[in-house]
Amino acid sequence: MQPRMSAEEWQKRVERWRESGLSADQFAAELGINAGTLRFWQYKLGKAKRTEVGAERPTKKATPPVPTFVEVRSGNSDARFELELGNGRRIRVPEHFDPKALEQLLAVLDRG
Repeated sequence: MQPRMSAEEWQKRVERWRESGLSADQFAAELGINAGTLRFWQYKLGKAKRTEVGAERPTKKATPPVPTFVEVRSGNSDARFELELGNGRRIRVPEHFDPKALEQLLAVLDRG
């Protein structure tokens, strides 16, 4: 049984493995260690590096969907427009509408 190695020693071992170009099985066989243990330390050290104190993770800000205007035509004379707001939300606007009311409605939806 081999003596326990510190995380720093494993870090050096994992780095040598990466630089060797060998597979985990090949590298581990040369050192007389278990390839699974080598892979585990690669994972563990990589995870620790990603979660170091002070390491900033990029944050994803939800960007509001950009409304797209789609003209809807049907077989009848009811000419209207449809606004696609995203997330399956749509507003159907008749041909003759109050522009001020539509503007107010879009402002409310933009805030929400």
